[in-house]
Amino acid sequence: MKKFLTVITAILLLSGLAVKASDLVIESKNQTFNESDNKIKFNGDVKVTVDDLKVVGDSADVNVTNDQKLDTATFYDKPYAFEIKKNKKREVKANILKVSLITKIIRAEGDTQSVVFEGKTPVVVINADVQEYDTKTGVMTATGAVTMLYKEIETFSNSAQITTDKNGDLKKLVLTGNAKVKQENNESYADKFVYETATGNLTAYGNTTSNAVMDDGSKLVLKSSYQEYNQNKSIFNASGNVRIWYQDYYAAGPKVTLYPGAGTNKPNEAYFTGRSSITQGVRTIYADKIKMTMSPKSFDAQGNTRTVIKNIGSGNDDNVTLGL
Repeated sequence: MKKFLTVITAILLLSGLAVKASDLVIESKNQTFNESDNKIKFNGDVKVTVDDLKVVGDSADVNVTNDQKLDTATFYDKPYAFEIKKNKKREVKANILKVSLITKIIRAEGDTQSVVFEGKTPVVVINADVQEYDTKTGVMTATGAVTMLYKEIETFSNSAQITTDKNGDLKKLVLTGNAKVKQENNESYADKFVYETATGNLTAYGNTTSNAVMDDGSKLVLKSSYQEYNQNKSIFNASGNVRIWYQDYYAAGPKVTLYPGAGTNKPNEAYFTGRSSITQGVRTIYADKIKMTMSPKSFDAQGNTRTVIKNIGSGNDDNVTLGL
């Protein structure tokens, strides 16, 4: 997960426009300028070069301000932008690509896709309806059916926001709206995910669900209002109507911390704090603290414990009495 969240910032193509002055070279079969609409129009095999960045398309135009400064360059008919540095290639495809030469904002519209290649192998792929990158603030925003793929890790959301520092390194990743993070057989759902490199925490807000598949194939399901996963220590913290299902165990409480087993990053011990309960079959145990272990399977309840066993008898003949 850490490598994925770091390398995903490599799709922030075109960032060089903000840091230094560069020559802009535009080649095409035809170029026209009409003062009435203040646009320079380019048609036929349009090629634009800025440093290592190249944009290729069939047609483009550039708005000209009243003081004769170039404003926004718009590329039509599925343009293709790419940059090659050493062994890494970065590319952006879209129906329309807009580059503001004043605000330094790059906007890709319609069936957008950003890809990072190492050699010939794609390592990061982002698809969305719209992708916009502000080279001044280092913030990239993707909206509309956003998907991100890095090897076996996938994310899905209505929108995504990536913030980088001046060196282009990731500071923060936010997934919002019907968000999902999937890695192999493990999945997490939430209204919103936030990842911050400073802490190494991936935090989920609202209607959060995490599904973890254990080594024996058993599934552990964790539901709560809030979840926080520290990728460095593989520790989960959850709060707000916490519920865990594991095999025939069902545990519930206000707060839980899950720790991994030795030599693995999968959860093995769940510590509930606050008045909690654990149910197995017809038996439910209530306690102030409950420890639930997945392997070897066991639990330990402490503090004002109370056991309730349901449906131990029915009818007059089966009632439990002292024979009085």
